[in-house]
Amino acid sequence: MSDTPQEAANELLEVVPVIMKEIKSQMRSRRTPDLTVPQFRALAFVDRNNGASLSAVANHMGLTLPSTSKLVDVLMERRLLTREDNPIDRRRVKLCVTSRGSSILENSRRGTLEYLSKKLSTVSSDDRQTIAEGTAALRRVFISSAEMNAVVT
Repeated sequence: MSDTPQEAANELLEVVPVIMKEIKSQMRSRRTPDLTVPQFRALAFVDRNNGASLSAVANHMGLTLPSTSKLVDVLMERRLLTREDNPIDRRRVKLCVTSRGSSILENSRRGTLEYLSKKLSTVSSDDRQTIAEGTAALRRVFISSAEMNAVVT
């Protein structure tokens, strides 16, 4: 049990990366075989950040703009992403996931949810309730932090 904010923070630092590694592994294992991991990551990022710029994708991926542009071009050729020019600044583009790209991501999410459900079926109902309450509390803490950061920047 974590009695202090420091102990709770330490618990988060230990368990969240393990959980995220498992979720990412499950999501990626369910991608279509002809979609590389970087392509899948870029597609998922744009899905979470509809209208993202090429720079935002490059920053997320840790790639240069030219490398990201090539990656996005492949996703566009495969009709998984669309690119719209910004009418105000032609140097900026908005990236959006197509219905085909959304379908690939949805299949991956659905399979991952099934995996997580199966994993959570092995714990008691009380533990699942504790997990639900804990994640609800984390959502409140971190969503409010994100909203405050959005106002500041």
